Amino acid sequence: MNVASTALLALAMSTDAFAAAVGKGTALQKPRWSEALRTGLIFGVIEAITPLVGWAFGLAAADYVKAWDHWIAFTLLLVLGGRMMWAAAHKAEEAESEKPRRHGFWLLAVTGFATSIDAMAVGVGLAFLNVNIVPVAAAIGFATFVMVAIGVMVGRLLGSVVGRWAEGLGGVLLVGIGSAILYEHLTAAIA
Repeated sequence: MNVASTALLALAMSTDAFAAAVGKGTALQKPRWSEALRTGLIFGVIEAITPLVGWAFGLAAADYVKAWDHWIAFTLLLVLGGRMMWAAAHKAEEAESEKPRRHGFWLLAVTGFATSIDAMAVGVGLAFLNVNIVPVAAAIGFATFVMVAIGVMVGRLLGSVVGRWAEGLGGVLLVGIGSAILYEHLTAAIA
């Protein structure tokens, strides 16, 4: 795989994490760059590990990962997004100071995993092509780190605009990402 192909793949793998990060940023009380970098690091590490795991599955698990990746991602994102929308709909108007300053590690890790399942399937596919997975996984992880850190800060701007509905907007984004993943895989199966 050449440098341009690796860069494009890394960018493509990081776009859904970017959208999820925007949602995470809207739900926080004016996140700072330290929180954006922390979130980016969590997502980036997970996004770098999943193609390595996919690579390790290789030929043995290719059909299993490809057959279920979209359902797993959809379910995780639907549950997380639904939880965020429910919380937004059932909260009274909250002051900016009542929003959390940071998300818990496990919430970020589950969201990061849900948005990186497609990278696991890519790792499986790259095993068939005899591609050196280490630089590809590192590029995917780095691109995700950068995109997520930027996404959290974009979410900060949106959060100040949409106020109380910020968490609901984040939930809608997560459900939308999950639905897009599911739609993409189901329509590809039909074609």
